[in-house]
Amino acid sequence: MDIFTEPGASALDEDRPAFQEMIFKATRSDRPYDFVVVHSLSRFSRDSLHSELYVRQLRKASVELVSITQDIGQDGSGEFIRKILSVFDEHQSRENAKHVHRAMLENARQGFWNGAPPPFGYDIAVKETRGTKEKKILVISEEEASTVRLVFNLALGERGRSMGVKAIATHLNERAITRRGVRFSTGSIHDILTSTTYAGRHFFNKYDSRNKKPRPPSQWIELSVPAIVSEQMFTSVQGLLRSRSPLRVAPRVVNGPTLLAGVARCGYYGVAMIKNTGKGGTYAYYCCSRKLKEGALSCRGIRMRMDRLDDIVVGEILERILRLEHLAALLDTYLKFTGERADKNKHEIGRLRDRHRDTRGPRKIAVPGRKRADGS
Repeated sequence: MDIFTEPGASALDEDRPAFQEMIFKATRSDRPYDFVVVHSLSRFSRDSLHSELYVRQLRKASVELVSITQDIGQDGSGEFIRKILSVFDEHQSRENAKHVHRAMLENARQGFWNGAPPPFGYDIAVKETRGTKEKKILVISEEEASTVRLVFNLALGERGRSMGVKAIATHLNERAITRRGVRFSTGSIHDILTSTTYAGRHFFNKYDSRNKKPRPPSQWIELSVPAIVSEQMFTSVQGLLRSRSPLRVAPRVVNGPTLLAGVARCGYYGVAMIKNTGKGGTYAYYCCSRKLKEGALSCRGIRMRMDRLDDIVVGEILERILRLEHLAALLDTYLKFTGERADKNKHEIGRLRDRHRDTRGPRKIAVPGRKRADGS
């Protein structure tokens, strides 16, 4: 007997690691299980469509789903009741989600935090208690806030030349400064520099928690939180980021053919080698994407000029693939394949014409009429 537990996971979501592991094991060819036992059917799934699909998948492997609190049987009546309960569980779950979301919106309107992990630079503190419920707010975590201020200062160049997001990530990683134990990347630095939270304005309900899709600004709720940087500093950084955005650079500079985009891989980490430019854009090179995002210490692989690596790859293709004898063999294979396919299509067309000719004949049309009194 194996036990699969997944505390805190929503039964509306089918992408639960423990659940998927259970389904995979239960449907193996060696049939390790005869039954999947759950406390209630709602713990198996609260999505009626997913529930039915997985129940059928289990039954193909001769595995039955059994609830220890709902004895509905395995006959036709039990199957009918199970489907009714599945639809009811889905409806109840979605109604509960609506009520919880409505309560969270009201909590945010009153200026309280809703329980998610706080943004980097902040902690959560209890402001007041209402009955048994603690009302929480964001407070500044001075240790993390000092890193946030350093990021903004580096971006503005208050310690020298203004740095871009990659240079800032490299600077922090070289000094073993982390984001709650995780190395900084260009993405995490950009998130910090563009978050209005650090200027004192946090927005709740920006994204749908289920599908992560953005909501329209009219549905956002603004919370006033302690500012870590001034509004002036935040606005200045946004101006710098906009001035460096590739969207503001001429397309002939940003865009261009990259032969090995998505093909070349770092030999150390297996991540993509992506194009970058050096010496003010005078030449382009391929570099490990992890090194570009986290700095030189994150990968010991080398950079390679784009034209050199492209020439090596093209040369190998010309030598190994595009030789005359190889091309002749490929062409012969292609011509043979297309000839066989044409013969097959010709035969199929002839067969369909014969069937069409056989089915043609005098058509009988039934015309509704009034029945005579004598029954004729």
